Amino acid sequence: MTQNYIKAARLRTLPLSISGVIVGAVLGNYHFYNVALSNDSLSIFSSPIFWFAILTTIGFQVISNFANDYGDGVKGTDKNRLGEARMVSSGAITPRQMKRAIVIATTLTLISALFLIFFSFGSQNFKYSILFFFLGITAIIAAIKYTVGNSAYGYSGFGDLFVFLFFGLLSVVGSYFLFTKQLDLIVFLPAISIGFLSTAVLNLNNLRDREEDAKNNKNTLVVKLGVLKAKKYHYFLIFGALFCAILFSFFRFSSIYQFIYLIAFIPLLKNVKKVALNDNPRELDGELKKVALSTFLFAILFSVSHFF
Repeated sequence: MTQNYIKAARLRTLPLSISGVIVGAVLGNYHFYNVALSNDSLSIFSSPIFWFAILTTIGFQVISNFANDYGDGVKGTDKNRLGEARMVSSGAITPRQMKRAIVIATTLTLISALFLIFFSFGSQNFKYSILFFFLGITAIIAAIKYTVGNSAYGYSGFGDLFVFLFFGLLSVVGSYFLFTKQLDLIVFLPAISIGFLSTAVLNLNNLRDREEDAKNNKNTLVVKLGVLKAKKYHYFLIFGALFCAILFSFFRFSSIYQFIYLIAFIPLLKNVKKVALNDNPRELDGELKKVALSTFLFAILFSVSHFF
């Protein structure tokens, strides 16, 4: 039974989910305003803020995956899906058991979020503590409402917006704020890059599942746009992410090594070609992992570039 819950948690999605936290935490912890970093910059890895931010984000992702498995399972959307089998639709986990798993995951994530807020703001900045607790509750509700309930927004084409806001803007800018207690507009550029790439993964998922989604009245953005426009949308997401990352590097340029993250865009550009030529939805399943891992690689290399 434990193995089924691990499958439902979809561990392969976790590197993508923490990409924004890595970028935001690095930008928040390091002094990158045209100054070479000192050796004590590695203190980020001993910071409880960093690790609780990672843990809390993983919690949000697991809640989202459990809720997605449950929501699509009870609606019958996953019955003939092309990707890996889902636990509720396959009968490996009952709807009641998955509900209980969602409650447990939510409780643990809220506890982690409270620790994160405490280590970041302490007993001071009470307004910030309330704000981030509210954002945490909002993220949990959004994760569950993606496919659960009659008004699930994932069935109305708003899933892309959720992913962009929560796994892009909120993840990067929020993590940055936890360290600095201030905002810097330029941080929105890498936040948009992560948001676009995370949304590209969802778009690929919806391109793969478009036929079954249409049959089950799951009106994703792909179903609404049609295949050709959805492909153009995908190109926009990949190239938009590249443009924002390069723009950030030009604004904060100090070394040519800052552009090392461009390596991560090599498989992403190959993905664009693959999507352009694709006429078989099943073949897109492998592209999901490629874009997700490339996004994680981008986050790592973008962060490492600030050592130069």
